[in-house]
Amino acid sequence: MSTGLSYPPGPNGLPVVGNTLDLSRDVFEFYEQLRDEYGRIASYRVFGTDACMVAHPDAIQKILLDDHDAFEKGEVITRNLDDAMGEGLFLTEGDQWKSQRTHVQPAFYRQRLNTYVPEMRATATEMVEQWRDGTVLEVNDAMTETTMDVLGRTLFGVDVTDEPVVAEASDAILARFDTNRFWSFLPETIPTPTNRRYKRELERLRTFVDTLTAERRDQPPENRGDDLLSILVEFLEASDLTREELRDNMVTFLFAGHETTSLGLTYALLCLAQHPEEQERLCTEIDAVCDGRVTADDLAELEHTERVIDEALRLYPPVYMFFREATEDVELAGYDIPEGTTLVLPQWVVHRDSAWWDDPKAFRPDRFAADSGRPEYAYFPFGGGPRHCIGMRFARMEMKTVLATILSDYTFELVSDPNPDLIASSNLKPGDPIEIRLRERESSGAVNHD
Repeated sequence: MSTGLSYPPGPNGLPVVGNTLDLSRDVFEFYEQLRDEYGRIASYRVFGTDACMVAHPDAIQKILLDDHDAFEKGEVITRNLDDAMGEGLFLTEGDQWKSQRTHVQPAFYRQRLNTYVPEMRATATEMVEQWRDGTVLEVNDAMTETTMDVLGRTLFGVDVTDEPVVAEASDAILARFDTNRFWSFLPETIPTPTNRRYKRELERLRTFVDTLTAERRDQPPENRGDDLLSILVEFLEASDLTREELRDNMVTFLFAGHETTSLGLTYALLCLAQHPEEQERLCTEIDAVCDGRVTADDLAELEHTERVIDEALRLYPPVYMFFREATEDVELAGYDIPEGTTLVLPQWVVHRDSAWWDDPKAFRPDRFAADSGRPEYAYFPFGGGPRHCIGMRFARMEMKTVLATILSDYTFELVSDPNPDLIASSNLKPGDPIEIRLRERESSGAVNHD
């Protein structure tokens, strides 16, 4: 029965391909133009798929929280990632998702996470000890290696940095979901070079995960530890998880658990490199709170460090848009959204909208220092509602720990382009190297390696 409401407005597209070409040319510009020309809820089409951009915080809250049962991840996500993570926490729905969330959640309780901080600090310290005054550092490479090492140590109890299959599979998955490339909208059954590489590297990653799991199962239960892999193995042995569910959850955390955090750190360092006054404030705070080495108890007191992280994630959200699909006809902000419509929730657009943020392109961490009165979902780097990122607290703790460790010993200046090209892959990646020159702090007490 008709609701009498209209479908959201939007641009006319080409026959068959719709607005695909405009979208693939520049994802960010496409959604910003949609907002500016048609409003914060606007429609478009991609290869016959009806889609709506939802860039109003109140509507986003309805999708992610208030009426979340009326939406699911949908075909856009599953089409690209189902092979890799289809039975894992990120993609499953309904009772299967609820069961997995319950099983995995203990690995992310605050008390458990606090035990991970020494490993986070040790990994960051090993990285910093390899640096020298005056060295030019490629930030994303360094942060990627460090976060992968942290993930291996804390959640899987192994060193994955010497396993190229992990990084290579991650790159292949990212390339498969690169929305700046026309081929990402093609079915994975079409044997493009990207799709062939994706299938090859995914199979290698599955073999690696199966090997890890078998090795852990061979250990006596009392020797396994309490990392995520051991938790999942216990549920597998109790028949509460299938082998496919365990494997896909391992792939999910290997892929998503380090990439978003490494990018968050990369963009935080990019912003700090351009604002030496903010570096100075962090150094002062870290020196006062951490007394030379950051601990779990210190993290809550690193308040300005957290604001810096928040602001970096606002400007450069590693997950720059979420997808949902309406499972029934719904009303959204006065529009009629038919069942099956793909909904795109672009953090990039919302986080940089002058309706919610003063001087939105400026790096101003103090905007997070007090209640601003802005809508809650004007900022959602980790999603929201029941399906918010389960690793949010882990990621924030890791980012604080790594930044505190770096700035205990070094400050830095940017030597690369302050506005690097960005790649709209499955995460927001820098298209150009982000490089900083390290300066050892005189008062840091750092070891002189010369």
